[in-house]
Order: sequence, then C-alpha cells, then structure tokens
Amino acid sequence: MANTSVKHITPLPSGEGSGERPSDILETIIAHKKIEIEQRMEFISPQKLYSLVEEKMAKETQPLPSMRQALMESDSGIIAEFKRKSPSKGWINREAKAGVVPLSYQQHGAAALSILTDIDFFGGYDEFIQEARLSGVTLPIIYKNFVICEYQLFQARFCGASAVLLIAADLTIDECRTLMHTAHELGMEVLLEMHGERDFDYAALEPDLYGINNRNLGSFVTDVNNSFRLAELLPEGVCKVSESGISRPDTVRQLRAAGFRGFLMGEHFMRAEDPGVELERFISELNREMRS
Repeated sequence: MANTSVKHITPLPSGEGSGERPSDILETIIAHKKIEIEQRMEFISPQKLYSLVEEKMAKETQPLPSMRQALMESDSGIIAEFKRKSPSKGWINREAKAGVVPLSYQQHGAAALSILTDIDFFGGYDEFIQEARLSGVTLPIIYKNFVICEYQLFQARFCGASAVLLIAADLTIDECRTLMHTAHELGMEVLLEMHGERDFDYAALEPDLYGINNRNLGSFVTDVNNSFRLAELLPEGVCKVSESGISRPDTVRQLRAAGFRGFLMGEHFMRAEDPGVELERFISELNREMRS
C-alpha cells in the first residue's frame, strides 16, 4: 500500500519519571491511532481497500503460512521482530531496512517474524511487510500494531501479513471477538495478547496463539517473570507465546519448560550490528542449553 500523508505525532517518553499515570501512555497511543486511521481512510477509503484485498485474495493459490504451526513445529520458536523504535527508548536501529533484516532473520533460523507497523511510536509502516515479502520472506509474519478496527485487518491482509496482534487491553471482549472473526475470514491467524489476570476472560475466545506480554503497556516496564507467573492460567495444549524482555537463551529454555512455544524478541536482535547473525548465535547457544 502506498505511503500516506498521515501526520506524525511526537512519541511519549517512558511513563517512568514522565508525569504520566501508568494507563496514560496506552490511552494516548490509542487516541493517536484513531486519528491515524481516520487520516488513512481519507487517503484510501474502506471500500477501495476492501476491494483491493478481495482482488488480492482471488489471485492467491495457497493459504497464508500458519504461525501457530510454525511455532509448534520449531525447535527454537523464535519470532524475530523488526523493530526500529520504541516509545520508551527512542530509536533502536533507525537505519535498519525492511528489505534486508527480515530476510536475514529467515536465513538465520527464525521460526516466524513480527514487523512493527505503527508509525508514530515505533517508526513502522505497512510497507515494511510488503518490502519483506518482496525480498523473499516466506515465513509467517505478524502485523504488530494497535489494532482497534476492521479497517486495520484489511491493511494487514493487503500488505502480506499472515497473522495479526489483538491486545486485550485495547478492546472489549465483544470487539475482540468480532475482529478475530474478521481476521479468520481473511485467512489470518490471531495472536491474542494478555498481560494480567484481568485479561484472561479473553482466553475463552480461543485465539490461534495465546500471548503473554511481559511489558506493561501503561508504564512500559518489562518483567519476564510475568510469563512464568501466568503460564499455568492458560489452557493446556495451546500455542503459548511469551513476548518482550527476553534476551538470554536460558530464559527461553525455562519458558519452554513452562509450556511456551513462541518467543517474541526484537530489541535484543535489533541492537546488534547484524540482527540476523545475532539471531543465529542466540539459537546456537539455545540449542546448547537445551542439550545440557
């Protein structure tokens, strides 16, 4: 999808020391997201976007690659993330290219990919997924954004995503159920992200992947123990994904022992001189950990 003239908004600082209440950061991001969507709809109307997606789907001969299957069958389960920026830490890797890093991730052993598409707070664009696909990426890609409406699901489908992130803290249960149904109608899987006990009512919606975010989306403070603490609350036999704050192979080994099969990692790799090479080194060390 062509780049639009969406107005850029200055990202917020971290909630720590910023004067923001913990919930203010997420609330502000969602408020800005609504403005962004309105502006994009002015550039490409919902009717036009839906028509483009219908045309795209009509030409496809194979289903989208399954992220759930990829993670359940993978020895590492690493979802390598293309993430150039964060609201709390600013630019992580401003010069990283979406036509280079995701393919390198694939070549160096990633089970699946996550690509940030939020513009203002994460420096991402839908076009990054298109660039990754054009470069030769065939792995499942998750559309990582703050999805709050159906229009965004069509954006995700148009640009080449095979899965979308739905965040419990952003949506009511009914909204989440409706968006999940639409995503499935479009042939995409859903990673449902939860953070605390109050989000676990959403697990009854039976998403394709059950995510535990170790980062508090209000304060952006990260604690990987959140995954260990909440793992037992998830249903047995489902694909569990631990998100954020993972930087050590030993942590992945322990999370696998706790029942997780997916491990979403971005900042650790993106800060490296060569993210793909760092991923390969990480997986090699993880394999040694698993054998010991």
